[in-house]
Amino acid sequence: MTDILFQPYSLGDIKLANRVVMAPLTRSRAESGLVPGALAPLYYSQRATAGLIIAEATQVSELAQGYQDTPGLYTPEQIAGWRKVTDAVHDAGGKIFVQLWHVGRVSHSDLLNGQQPVAPSALAAETKVYVNNAFVPPSTPRALELDEIPGVIDSFRKAAANAIAAGFDGVEVHGANGYLLDQFARDGANQRTDTYGGSIENRARLMLEVAKAVSEEIGAGRTGIRISPVSPANGVTDSNPQPLFNYITEELNKLHLAYLHVIEGATGGPRDVAPFDFAALRTRFEGTYIANNGYDLALANKALDEKRADLVAFGRPFIANPDLVARFKAGAKLAEMDMTTLYGKGETGYVDYPAMDAGK
Repeated sequence: MTDILFQPYSLGDIKLANRVVMAPLTRSRAESGLVPGALAPLYYSQRATAGLIIAEATQVSELAQGYQDTPGLYTPEQIAGWRKVTDAVHDAGGKIFVQLWHVGRVSHSDLLNGQQPVAPSALAAETKVYVNNAFVPPSTPRALELDEIPGVIDSFRKAAANAIAAGFDGVEVHGANGYLLDQFARDGANQRTDTYGGSIENRARLMLEVAKAVSEEIGAGRTGIRISPVSPANGVTDSNPQPLFNYITEELNKLHLAYLHVIEGATGGPRDVAPFDFAALRTRFEGTYIANNGYDLALANKALDEKRADLVAFGRPFIANPDLVARFKAGAKLAEMDMTTLYGKGETGYVDYPAMDAGK
């Protein structure tokens, strides 16, 4: 087995310096108007040695927000704020996509000017959201009306266009972790009886329509998507995920997207092997496959060597290790992140994690 992780890779027309991907990480540090904070360009440029950065989940509209101080991509001010980030990353030699986000029912009316969150069905999420500097249960959602769904799709399309205007190399559609597109796909959250509910084809429809709209707007080669077939994040469940995500992957493959980013198991813990055949997704998707969930250096190289993945995404290790790629190359010990500074304001726990000492 070789260190394939450090070899260059062509993601469509985009040349990546290595096969390390920085996964999207919510940090809740946006400023007034939900514009990326003043420290965001430094934060991302510190991590630009990753082959590809996928910037934090970013709202496609006002109604898409689920946590305080998370950035948007639907106003001129937000576009300008993100341009500072992309310029900093590009100046440091990096490549950066942004993850486009609609949280659906994982929200609170205090974030939505008193409005109810929207969802496929009026079922509350069993989770917590970060609002008013505290984690609280989400508000009960209302079911989206059929005639509102085209507007949701269009909000993703417009945000994708804004992302390109902001200088991003591409976008990742957030179809994972129990947020809106995942909610529509899973039968534990979707009890609709119209063309967006019931059968696998109907429940998958919104995710596929959003992916198609985004790829048509900015080009399939600049469009990726993230899915999490068995993650219980935010209380989402499905009675039979294998045929559902086999179908979703087959349909996504027809769009010739730049990549499929798969959370292989649950989230937030050590690597787990869920009772799900992830290889079935790999064989159904002809484009780039990004593997994610509990990988370390050895597991990443093994997956690449066995061609079970083309790129490997790392999330939390990048928080305390801005120079993660260099640490991997050196076989250096990884720093531990401080959970108490994961969210909130200021540089502490954000841009003040040091690079490893020279010679180590």
